[in-house]
Amino acid sequence: MTADCVIELSGVWTQIGASIIHRDIDLCVRSGEVFAVIGESGGGKTMLLRLMLGLEPARGTVRVFDRPLQGYPADDFKRMRRRWGVLFQQGALFSALSVYDNVALPLRELRQLPEEMIRELVMTKLALVEIDAASADKLPSQLSGGMVKRVALARALALDPELLFLDEPTAGLDPERSDGFVNLVQRLRRELNLTVVMVSHDVDTLIALADRVAVLADQRLITVGPLWEVVEFPHPFVHSFFLRHRTRSAQQSVDELRRVLGQSRQAA
Repeated sequence: MTADCVIELSGVWTQIGASIIHRDIDLCVRSGEVFAVIGESGGGKTMLLRLMLGLEPARGTVRVFDRPLQGYPADDFKRMRRRWGVLFQQGALFSALSVYDNVALPLRELRQLPEEMIRELVMTKLALVEIDAASADKLPSQLSGGMVKRVALARALALDPELLFLDEPTAGLDPERSDGFVNLVQRLRRELNLTVVMVSHDVDTLIALADRVAVLADQRLITVGPLWEVVEFPHPFVHSFFLRHRTRSAQQSVDELRRVLGQSRQAA
């Protein structure tokens, strides 16, 4: 395994019935980076995240924190899971639990902490994602879409993970809330020294957050690199993706997007 790989996939194939989802996937997610995955709808992006989480079987090798997930003892795997957090696409908060209890859930599952310490940790995580204490007793149905995402992020961070998975983190948010959530993730990444794996179809989110982008098409990983290199990759999906998903700021064309990415590259 490469020394700085937090996640490594080697020769991975996944299949559902007769349908092949991935063929011969090789990738490395480096420590401290934001690694984004894009691809066609139904092309296996979320499935790829599930492989990294050990939730789906696969041919080949999936290693996380230098440990192969296949055949990993159940108790050891449970301990490993505490080292990562997951933000699901719709937040996946438990509707019958308050904001406080949703964030407290992974802490209570440890069965090692007194309730007084859990309360302190929950309120700290809520403050970290800019949720005020007065909202702790609210139910998910009483929250805006942006607040649901923030509470779900607080829950994902409850166990102080080293690795964070984000599935379409800005999906369903209006532009202002999307920008606010992106700024929050940028800040938390710096402050907590997180490695982030993100699935996203939003070009603005990719520009703001991604260090490298992997493109899934034709059941394969066709290219991996900085966004300004990926935009130039000669493949029909890449062209249609960036033509179809124009950025909000001025409905830029692909040429304009290349200019913006060039400026980002120079700033980096």
